[in-house]
Amino acid sequence: MPDQIRIRRAGGTVVIRAGGAVIGETKDALELTEGSRPPVLYVPRQDVAMAFLERSDQTTGCPLKGVANYYSIVTKSGVLRDAVWTYETPLPAAAGIAGHLAFYPDRVTIERL
Repeated sequence: MPDQIRIRRAGGTVVIRAGGAVIGETKDALELTEGSRPPVLYVPRQDVAMAFLERSDQTTGCPLKGVANYYSIVTKSGVLRDAVWTYETPLPAAAGIAGHLAFYPDRVTIERL
């Protein structure tokens, strides 16, 4: 099936940086692969400094994952609009990413150690 979702532990340590600050670090990241698309890392919410994030009104829908909600990242140098997304109540195929956040790699630095 071309749109199949696969979720697995990413392994290693994942560090998220924005505006020069570390806003997330975890050894519990998940990697979601949807069909032939590149994998996306999802970081547990408890491993992210939520004080840097500001809830956005932006939402999008995915027929396999559900409704995504967005956050902007507030840094000393400015606001990175809608740089983070989460599926707060994902559909059953993506249930494993509930409570996790994903980051646009063109707006933050994602390091895998």
